[in-house]
Amino acid sequence: MFSLPQAQPFEMEGGEHGVLLIHGFTGSPSHMRLIGEGLHRAGFSVKGILLPGHGTKPEDMKKVSWQDWLLAVRLAAKEMRKKYKYFSVAGLSMGGVLSLILAQEMDVNACVPIAAPIRIFTPFRRLALLMSPFVPMIGWGPEKEEEPDPATYHIGYRRYPTKSVHDLSVLMDKAEKDLSLIHCPVLSIQSRQDKTVKPESPKMILEGISSREKGMLWLETSPHVCTIYDEKDKIIEAMSGFLRKAEETE
Repeated sequence: MFSLPQAQPFEMEGGEHGVLLIHGFTGSPSHMRLIGEGLHRAGFSVKGILLPGHGTKPEDMKKVSWQDWLLAVRLAAKEMRKKYKYFSVAGLSMGGVLSLILAQEMDVNACVPIAAPIRIFTPFRRLALLMSPFVPMIGWGPEKEEEPDPATYHIGYRRYPTKSVHDLSVLMDKAEKDLSLIHCPVLSIQSRQDKTVKPESPKMILEGISSREKGMLWLETSPHVCTIYDEKDKIIEAMSGFLRKAEETE
């Protein structure tokens, strides 16, 4: 399934504003491709990367850690920062958390965390490392709900190492601790129907950052992977306008 064209990393040259797009935990670039195509049509240059341990088989996530994911986005961000006059970051779920960390560490024109988990509904995330020797793998629920469908771009792992939940937790804590270091414009996007990320997460993000320019887009019908469903056009429109405005505040 990860050999499908929409699951591949992508890069689309457009204007002088480059946007790094980061998929989430167990996901693939397919979750960000439709957003990337929409931003490209709006005149942006976009790049969607594949995080280490993803896009192959779930067991490969055991071989990487949060440091590997953070290093991958740092390298991509530094490359794009040098290449474009304007540079922004956006990510879904864990990709949103990584986007926040990048905005804490470097000069970005804007940051767009989408369904970024500062608080989640998973009750055992603090115990994941202790549980991992006894429960090495966890599933995302009924298999029939996770079958990849090329028409919907829903391509990702249906199960994941318990140890990897600890790595995600470390990134969440890191992002939350240093939210005040963010001064760039931030647009937070969250669906009211998200069953993974708690609704207080975007509020905590916007209240914790030091940015003067901040916005909130609430989606009404989308699930957690909101970037591939009907409200994706709302995301593209909101992001396009927000990123253009961020150019003016440089």
